[in-house]
Amino acid sequence: MKLLVTGGAGFIGSAVIRHIIRNTRDEVVNLDKLTYAGNLESLAEVSDSSRYAFEQVDICNRTEVGRVLKDHQPDAVMHLAAESHVDRSIDGPTDFIETNIVGTYTLLEAVRQYWQTLESERRQDFRFHHISTDEVYGDL
Repeated sequence: MKLLVTGGAGFIGSAVIRHIIRNTRDEVVNLDKLTYAGNLESLAEVSDSSRYAFEQVDICNRTEVGRVLKDHQPDAVMHLAAESHVDRSIDGPTDFIETNIVGTYTLLEAVRQYWQTLESERRQDFRFHHISTDEVYGDL
């Protein structure tokens, strides 16, 4: 299986990617804009793996997201990219709206377009997982 992980250089994303590379035979494409929260050093131990690829792409960039999907042909998307620091949202809410709302919509549309190109069996098995913190979803 090939997974596309957005926000893979973040705290949670890098832990997920390290786990996948260490404990499975799956491939991972890490798609991250590398904002203040992204740190590729946290992926140093897996960066040389033939099952790991990094793409520095903003999820708001539909063209580049589409290119990554076409080039890497993932079987699933794990969407972790999010602005999730409450203190920063008070000082700059625009970044939160852009990433968490516009970016997620843009990613969904690019993935939907990609999904429509898949053959029937791959389309049926394809998954999109949106995983985030309470700052994005709210209290549950």
